[in-house]
Amino acid sequence: MSGSLGAVQPLALPAVTGVTGPMLDALTAALGVDRQVLAVDDQIDHAWGNLPRLLGRIPAEHRNETLARMCVAVASGLFDSAINYAWNAAVVELRQKVRRFGLNVIPQIIGKQFDEAALVDLKDVELLQLCLKLNLISEDGFFLLDQCRAIRNNFSAAHPSMGVIDEDELLSFLNRVARHALSNERNLVGVDIPAFLAALKLSRFSADQLDAWKRRLLETFDAQREMLFGTLHGMYCDPASGEEARVNAIGVCQAILDVLTPNTKSTLVDRHQDYVAKGEVARHTASQQFFERLGLLSLLGEAEVHLLITKAAQSLMSVHQDYNNFYNEPPFAERLLGLTSQNRVPESAQHAFVEALATAATGSRYGVSNGAYTYYVTMVKSLSPAEVSIFLELPLKQTILASRLYAYQSCRDRFKALVKMIDPATVPTQAKAEYAKWII
Repeated sequence: MSGSLGAVQPLALPAVTGVTGPMLDALTAALGVDRQVLAVDDQIDHAWGNLPRLLGRIPAEHRNETLARMCVAVASGLFDSAINYAWNAAVVELRQKVRRFGLNVIPQIIGKQFDEAALVDLKDVELLQLCLKLNLISEDGFFLLDQCRAIRNNFSAAHPSMGVIDEDELLSFLNRVARHALSNERNLVGVDIPAFLAALKLSRFSADQLDAWKRRLLETFDAQREMLFGTLHGMYCDPASGEEARVNAIGVCQAILDVLTPNTKSTLVDRHQDYVAKGEVARHTASQQFFERLGLLSLLGEAEVHLLITKAAQSLMSVHQDYNNFYNEPPFAERLLGLTSQNRVPESAQHAFVEALATAATGSRYGVSNGAYTYYVTMVKSLSPAEVSIFLELPLKQTILASRLYAYQSCRDRFKALVKMIDPATVPTQAKAEYAKWII
């Protein structure tokens, strides 16, 4: 959960009430004012006793002079001043978070000019809103810090106070500031989009470059990452993109695929369907390849998966029957395996798929492509019951496979070996008789 912290190491603070108590008594008496205008000793004791644990939540680099003044204010019973100091420390750190995110990146996100002067000029509420937009604070953090902002404006020494807060309210305020503003949990860094796109187009990424951009994309927030996924998809599908840019684009997407959100998937599918609707054939084809290489074809729907698998099956059958097929088959077999292993084969595509597989895996009288055979074996072992049924029916129909089985013993032997690879549990009842004939 945002703002949750690890083990807290309380700080060792000196005892103060034995010193400040008499001093405050003497001070108020000298001024002739009621001692109750300041926090009384038991309130100071309670706040001071809990302060070490709250300060332990704050990283050492944020324990600066502002927090030192806050501690003095607590020890003196000036809770309204302590709130003001704590809020000032929070604002300073939130501005630092924005700077670390990247002032040069922010205009790309908010759509207007932004620089150091603009950051300093932001009102506190605007700073909180910007931090939320950049995901530097969570929605919970924004809500709680915005309440702190209102408390500071109305109950601190920064303005004429509407009332007095007690020690419990002070501790709650300090806890929220420590968790949601002064912790180091959300120190995201934005991606400079122009620099990223320029790097994509310049040359093919080395392993180190790819790893560096992967880290930057993982360190940014969801909204920017979703936008960049769409940009990378568009670059991959653009016919004008160079090969280096396309290879880099798909490589980056593969590297951060684990953080692909449902919203990003929906956006990518929408873009793909736009290509279909506009008749942009080249972009549509490239988009299919994009989804295929990322293992996301199932997002495109059964009709597109059907088309891809049947085309791949037809291509395999074509190359299998062509000259020099033993050397040319492996990449076609590999692609068919890739398509069918990451997607359920639609019922409408099963016959084309199984026929191409069985025919090529059985081979001709001259043998089978050794380079492709391991792909065939993997697919045969993964056949569904419906596909097994088709596989066993092929020898009974007028097919290339049936004619080869009839004419050549070597083909019958190879087909028999393939049938024996089928898991008996996947053989449907209506196909068991044919199965039994081949495993004898």
